[in-house]
Amino acid sequence: MTDRAVGAPGTPRRYLHSLWLLSARDLRVRYATSWLGYLWSVLDPLVMSLIYWFVFTQVFHRTVGAEPYIVFLMSALLPWVWFNSSVADFTRAFNKDAKLVRSTAIPRSIWVNRIVLSKGVEFLCSLPVLALFAVFGGATVGWQLLLFPLGVLLQTVLLVGLGLLVAPLCVLFTDLERTTRLILRALFYATPIIYSIDDLPGVFRDVGAFNPLAGIFTLYRAGFFPEQWDTFAVVVGAIMCFAFLGLGVFVFRRLERPLLKEL
Repeated sequence: MTDRAVGAPGTPRRYLHSLWLLSARDLRVRYATSWLGYLWSVLDPLVMSLIYWFVFTQVFHRTVGAEPYIVFLMSALLPWVWFNSSVADFTRAFNKDAKLVRSTAIPRSIWVNRIVLSKGVEFLCSLPVLALFAVFGGATVGWQLLLFPLGVLLQTVLLVGLGLLVAPLCVLFTDLERTTRLILRALFYATPIIYSIDDLPGVFRDVGAFNPLAGIFTLYRAGFFPEQWDTFAVVVGAIMCFAFLGLGVFVFRRLERPLLKEL
């Protein structure tokens, strides 16, 4: 099977089967020598949440976010870890398995999508921790919680698009790996995680809506904090997600051959 045979009968099923096998392999390898196993998928965002909760509730007088603040933080930090770890892995998606990428006939996009899927599984496995904090933190839950899966869907679309864009570019331009990490650090503070988009003043609120994560995190938080809802951010975020997907597909198709020559 060649890359041009993606549309042939039966290939979507084989693609999904291969995608699942590669993603499951990643998860097994990641936790094979780990004593804590599953806990690692929640330990990082949990520790970050507790640190920010302590700083902004016990050390400084907080004027951003909503109560309970720990739930407010975790409802964005958990998906942020999915986003951050996926984009970081995109920078090594092809170089890490260069021999397999060159020798196998499966579509090369699978090396990007397997990262999205494996990291997404970790994210879903961390949600019971959010539920526990919501229960013991006294958070109220509304019907808007039904919008949570829409946030997962949009984040998946965004990550696939970014992966198809970032992964081949990092092979052709090696400095982009370090540049991407710097961008991720800055993006953390430019994304409404420790604050909400409503906390941004004036024009910064409108500009912030063009960060697709702002709309996605609004969907995640809507079930716990309906007053944080921002229709403009959600609509613009959804458009941006599909725009990145379209751009990623276009760039990936153009760079696939140069990518294989470089590996």
